[in-house]
Amino acid sequence: MLPDLLCFSSNTLSTLISSSCAPPFVLGQMDCLLNLLLCVVTLFHLSLPRLSQMAVSTGRNRPELSGRLLLLGLWLLAVSGQRTTPAPLQREKVGVRLSGYPRKHNEGRVEVSYEGEWGTICDDDFKLDNAVVLCRMMGFTTAVGWTHSAKYGKGTGRVWLDNLDCRGTEKDVSECKSLGWGQTDCTHEEDAGVICKDERIPGFVDSNIISVQSEQIEEVRLRPAVPNARQRLPVTEGFVEVQYKGQWEQVCDNGWIYKNSRVVCGMLGFPAERRTNKRFYKSLRRRRAKRGRSSPPRMVSGRHVPRYRVHSVVCLGMETHFSLCQFELVKGNSSRQCPGGSPAAVSCVPGPMFSKGRRRKQPELTVRLKAGARIGEGRVEILKGSEWGTICDDRWNAVSASVVCRQLGFGSAKEALTGARMGKGMGPIYLNEVQCTGFEKSIWDCAAKNISQDNCRHTEDAAVRCNIPYMAFETSIRIRGGRTRYEGRLEVLTTAANGTRHWGLVCGEAWDMLEAMVACRQLDIGYANQGVQETWYWDADTGVKEMVLSGVKCTGDEMTLSQCQSHGETVKCKKTGTRFAAGVICSETASDLILDARLVQQTAYIEDRPLHMLYCAAEEDCLSSSARNANWPYGHRRLLRFSSEIHNIGRSDFRPKAGRHSWVWHECHGHYHSMDIFTHYDILTLNGSKVAEGHKASFCLEDSDCDDNVAKRYECANFGEQGITVGCWDSYRHDIDCQWIDITDVKPGNYIMQVVINPNHEVSESDFTNNAMKCNCKYDGHRIWMHNCHIGDAFSEEAEREFEKYPGQLNNLIP
Repeated sequence: MLPDLLCFSSNTLSTLISSSCAPPFVLGQMDCLLNLLLCVVTLFHLSLPRLSQMAVSTGRNRPELSGRLLLLGLWLLAVSGQRTTPAPLQREKVGVRLSGYPRKHNEGRVEVSYEGEWGTICDDDFKLDNAVVLCRMMGFTTAVGWTHSAKYGKGTGRVWLDNLDCRGTEKDVSECKSLGWGQTDCTHEEDAGVICKDERIPGFVDSNIISVQSEQIEEVRLRPAVPNARQRLPVTEGFVEVQYKGQWEQVCDNGWIYKNSRVVCGMLGFPAERRTNKRFYKSLRRRRAKRGRSSPPRMVSGRHVPRYRVHSVVCLGMETHFSLCQFELVKGNSSRQCPGGSPAAVSCVPGPMFSKGRRRKQPELTVRLKAGARIGEGRVEILKGSEWGTICDDRWNAVSASVVCRQLGFGSAKEALTGARMGKGMGPIYLNEVQCTGFEKSIWDCAAKNISQDNCRHTEDAAVRCNIPYMAFETSIRIRGGRTRYEGRLEVLTTAANGTRHWGLVCGEAWDMLEAMVACRQLDIGYANQGVQETWYWDADTGVKEMVLSGVKCTGDEMTLSQCQSHGETVKCKKTGTRFAAGVICSETASDLILDARLVQQTAYIEDRPLHMLYCAAEEDCLSSSARNANWPYGHRRLLRFSSEIHNIGRSDFRPKAGRHSWVWHECHGHYHSMDIFTHYDILTLNGSKVAEGHKASFCLEDSDCDDNVAKRYECANFGEQGITVGCWDSYRHDIDCQWIDITDVKPGNYIMQVVINPNHEVSESDFTNNAMKCNCKYDGHRIWMHNCHIGDAFSEEAEREFEKYPGQLNNLIP
């Protein structure tokens, strides 16, 4: 009888356990064990009648059998407790694939298969660690980025995962935290995408590699109708060719409309389209027909018979990619699929930056891009009145971003970025929930909501990456000898007097951060991290020994080194050895320092400080030159004091150029200087002449305070690391040494006070134009008034001109 009971118990428990504790674990491991105990208790009550019968028939008492059943339950609990790790979210393997358009093979909308049904992932709280796990599941080594707001088109089916939270080390997305399968309030407008590194995991043969082969167009280009036009860049006119499954083929022009041309030009980096010369293309058709050929003679493509892949194209004109238009793809043999038509031709209008010939001065625009490493990318800032501000990223999409790009003379938007991906701005936030149709001439013409302080912060600043024309800038410059592709000795391609082209070196004399910024931009590898004047440790074995360029002087805004000033064909380099050739270290991110102008205006005051209290300040050269002739320790110096906060709004920490081993200890103040000159303080006349100056070494770069959810990293105590974390700021109170300008020798009058952070560009930043702060000030010999304090690029050009013509304050009343 006892074996029968054990059999009954095993069957009953297996049923109860499978219903309560089988994966997925809804209640968790501890709740599952409690359910097992409940199973045992339930079985005990169900077995009471049979226990009584067994006690009579076998002569055993009821407590003995009860004890054995209890031991059986404890044994089951012990067995179940051996599994301490969480079970996977499901029994079946999760499938992952890339889908959507426009995209390349290593990017797209990410879709997951659960219970045999494909669905998408919501972009709420999505992060790079999630993308890393998903990319590795598909056989890629890692992820380089992710996208939001259905960049690759809206998916279908269910949204399977929301608030996905991976650590980046999981082998399967089912091991990551989330709200649960199918638990979401998202729509397909919030579908997430991933961009995987185009590098496969060695030996990866998992059957989980699933990539949807969408019948879509990958890229678009223009082929000039005549061969010599190929040498002139950018190519603004030619036959439209599309890339389909790796092959370049043509488009039939039957039914072709100007809106189709607008989309093509936008993809190629041009803001507008124009009519083509129909006579020219008709003459080509007549000559083609006369010769009995089906393509224009001497086409650059080198084919006599065009291969048509696309026909019946209908675009609305606001699409950011050709694949978003309606069209039909030709199947099979495509050489005879354009009856009565010919290859579609398009002519585009280049923007001012890429126009040939003499450039006219353009009127000031009401939109600009800031802090981008490459041409045509950056944080979107708009001008309202006389002050620049930002746009909140709520509902920010590629159509609205394209309006900004075209307004600036670029093409359509390649990507609309949210979450301050190009750094945070300062000042007002003007617009929210911008919704454009795509045909507006200005972002101000789009529908939008007025902003309020409660629903947007600068952590939500919108940014954009625009399509720009291909100029082949990167083909005339290269770096060699570095440890990574982001560093090395610089080499440029030059043309000799006899017409031959060869590579040469750049003289390292006076080579600095601004020149390195232009070089990194031309190389298309991000921001400049450092401009190197000696490169003996990058001795690349390329055979290039000759200096061909010297005296390079850039402003930092140029697209190529050839647009900077230089000695031209005459090389003037005192040190011509290869070890003195210029080099660069580039980076995909950079810091960006900015001063709180309002705090300076609010805290400025004058102090007459006795000389006997200024010995340390004099040692650090924080007083004007006339202080050397003062009657020490008697007398005093008149100091303009103020507090300052220096914020890092960039995308990487601001760190001193010098390492701790080279920091200088100052005994007088009892601290290390990591930078000899961190800020310049000047008093200028209205015509720009300097009447007083000061400077402040980096007493200690540290995180005085930070934004919410940002942790402090740098602290000077105990010889700690120095720097300013992204989202933090370094505070300098008005009452510390050298936080002043010595104005003892300044006469009463109207002046401009100027503060410049990182004045020598020792440390890389994404934007140096916002490092200066200016104030109007009136000094009457006893008191000082500060007005109109602002960051150097916060005002419009007209407002800045008016600022410099400031007549002065007649009283201390602010109008």
